[in-house]
Amino acid sequence: QRTVCLNVPAVKNPIWGNISPSIRAQEIKMQKILKLLAAGITAFARSVNGTNMTDEQQGALALLCNVQFEINCFRKSAICPTVNPKFAGLCKTSSTPPPTLLFGDNLPKQV
Repeated sequence: QRTVCLNVPAVKNPIWGNISPSIRAQEIKMQKILKLLAAGITAFARSVNGTNMTDEQQGALALLCNVQFEINCFRKSAICPTVNPKFAGLCKTSSTPPPTLLFGDNLPKQV
């Protein structure tokens, strides 16, 4: 059995503490949706043979992963207007693999 498990990137405390209550409430809802989506993607990925996937299975997995990526982009775009302008660089969309934290794993080094 393969160990496939997706995590929902968290928002680090320094950012979390500086966003408005309404954005925080929206973020909590998005995290709940992403946890469900991640569980579904993980279950699907574990249920298929990775070396012999059909075109439909590959397409379904790609679409589900793209939905997860787009939701994370939406999360960042909702939070970024509340971030101090000197940290605007954190809000750029990245093509690197998803981090465990929404604004990257090396936040202290980036700020």
